[in-house]
Amino acid sequence: MNRKNLPLLLMLTAGTVTCIITYIEKYTLFGKLLSLFVVLLIFYLLGSILKWTLDFFDMQNEERLKEEGEVIEKDSEEGEAEQEKDQE
Repeated sequence: MNRKNLPLLLMLTAGTVTCIITYIEKYTLFGKLLSLFVVLLIFYLLGSILKWTLDFFDMQNEERLKEEGEVIEKDSEEGEAEQEKDQE
């Protein structure tokens, strides 16, 4: 799954909400910029952590599927050997 843009989308959504709230609450220009910067930084970090966590889980799932695939192949090879013995 493509998660490359997840941190950016999360950050920009939070920034948009912050801009709207600071405009409605009539913050000073410095207050708006400072709160926007802090929110963008925090949500970019949270998005990056979320992306890394989801990628880590995907990697673990792929490893399990590979291991299960190897087990299935071994079982099918053993089953074929038993079938050949039965036919003889």
